[in-house]
Amino acid sequence: MASASIHRARPLLGTIVEITVVGPEQAALDPAADAAFAAIAKVHHLMSFHEPASDVSRLNREAAARPAVRVDPWTWGVIATAVELGRRSNGAFDIKVAPLLQEAGLLPPAGAGHARDATAAPPDAIEMLPGQRIRFCYPAARIDLGGIAKGFAVDRALDALRAFSVTAALVNAGGDLAAFGPTAWPVQVRDPRDPRETIGTIEIRNQALASTGGGFDPFASSAVATAAVFDPRARAPAAAIAGASVRAPSAMLADALTKIVMIDGEAAAGLLAHFGADALMVPHDGDIRVTRSWQAARAA
Repeated sequence: MASASIHRARPLLGTIVEITVVGPEQAALDPAADAAFAAIAKVHHLMSFHEPASDVSRLNREAAARPAVRVDPWTWGVIATAVELGRRSNGAFDIKVAPLLQEAGLLPPAGAGHARDATAAPPDAIEMLPGQRIRFCYPAARIDLGGIAKGFAVDRALDALRAFSVTAALVNAGGDLAAFGPTAWPVQVRDPRDPRETIGTIEIRNQALASTGGGFDPFASSAVATAAVFDPRARAPAAAIAGASVRAPSAMLADALTKIVMIDGEAAAGLLAHFGADALMVPHDGDIRVTRSWQAARAA
């Protein structure tokens, strides 16, 4: 039986989200794509730093003042994963980096009641409680899920697509992407030193891929801006490498692990292996490096 396919795109998560869906029934593909976009929109409304009613904004306003704040199970799960990644990476990944990003102008400035505090929140400032409740144990703690939520949204979109008569799909949220099904999806990896160039093409099948590097505006300048990834321990932009691509079992992990690789470089190899992930690292100067499993891995 011949397969039908559609390709849809919408502005979400501060980028353009593209969804390609393949299945035996043409009539099922548009509702499947709509459900996937709805799942992504839900993640945005729950986890946006910018939306006053989001779980993240509620936590930043209330979690240090009240006994605990109840959040959506999705939000609780993402924050729990982020806390674990922070512990396993010895603080390289830290969602409490929001005040530092505000100082750098990458997030809106602190509002009334959030005085600027040059002291980083301690590692145990976030307390995860039963019933999807969260408490901040440090008054100045503020979180941002920008380093992990986009990947989580891609994963939830794939879950939504699997509920329909869909045989294969690819969801791409501005470079954080994942796929399922028998199709091997070719993905071009851009060179973060000059995103007009590509490093090569890899295939993704039942996997996720995320890439991080400096910002680039081809209409304004040929220069690559400093990466918007901050090392919370050094309180400065990540400087270990120019860019990283991580392939992992889920887009949420791939998204978060790219930040750790940007900060720790090859020292992140053990953590990548723990999560069944591999990475390609592009130094500012010199040869491109990959973890041992990058070349050996084959799409599952």
